[in-house]
Amino acid sequence: MDWSQLQSSLLFIPRNYKWHSAFDNKKHTSQYAMIGVGHDNSSQIDVLDGVNEYGLSIQKLTFKNGSKLIVNPTNTKTSLAPFELPLYLLGCFKSIADIEGHLAEIQLMSGKNAVKSYGDPELHYAAMDPTGRTILLEPTEQPLKLEENPVGVATNVFDFKKQLERLEAYLDFKSEFSEQYSPLGTTKVSTGHFAGKKVPSSSYTPSARFIRAAYYKERTDTPQDETNAIVSTWHLLNSVSVPKSKAYQRNYSVYRAAACLESLTYYFEPYNRLGITTLKLTKKMLRWEKPHFYPVADRLSTYTVNADKI
Repeated sequence: MDWSQLQSSLLFIPRNYKWHSAFDNKKHTSQYAMIGVGHDNSSQIDVLDGVNEYGLSIQKLTFKNGSKLIVNPTNTKTSLAPFELPLYLLGCFKSIADIEGHLAEIQLMSGKNAVKSYGDPELHYAAMDPTGRTILLEPTEQPLKLEENPVGVATNVFDFKKQLERLEAYLDFKSEFSEQYSPLGTTKVSTGHFAGKKVPSSSYTPSARFIRAAYYKERTDTPQDETNAIVSTWHLLNSVSVPKSKAYQRNYSVYRAAACLESLTYYFEPYNRLGITTLKLTKKMLRWEKPHFYPVADRLSTYTVNADKI
């Protein structure tokens, strides 16, 4: 997550959590418990990304010049501010198929006629569930547009299909991927042959980071368990994490995170910490009735060897 400063923390939201939309002040109730990262505001907890008790994972990302938000609501639909969608989806649905069946009922609203003004936030959303299905939800049209994403990598740039076309210069796609028949749970979409293909640049533009992440994901060993998956993920994230460089850009990678959808474990590392903190959604927590926040100190955490002991 790239931002100018870290303002969020690890969190737990219980079943039956009640919140009010910033658009119309309508009350919503989350059916399912969830963990992730976010912060509290006046009307609800703003969830940046997380995973619910059924292993559905949602993340919101900026989306430059692509959002088409609705100004005047249709009263028969659920009206939401764009930043509220992860909280709503994680609280109401068990899977991507579940979401897909209800997309037409959701409308993302401009802040022009909102009860609490919030402008016109441009966001899109990545989602995954334990089946291995990975998608993007894009507000380029309403109802939201659902894009299948077997590559498993997303970018802030508008037009996902154009990003895939650019990726062809770097990867030799399998025929089933090119024909859009990649099976669920596909971990590699290329043939593994890189001769004659371009090598990714080292820049930090959204397109360059997308290509770099997809490229190195294809060249990395497929992890066989959760521990190795986290180690592999963190090394991949090293290639796309933006360092602090205030003289040149305002935002940097204030934190990075991953979720295991089978064990319901969330892995979190603030920029300065250089160490992972975990939060697991347990059966005991499903009985909790109040949200909890878990601040993680954004400062260096190291292990010191006691050299006096032999």
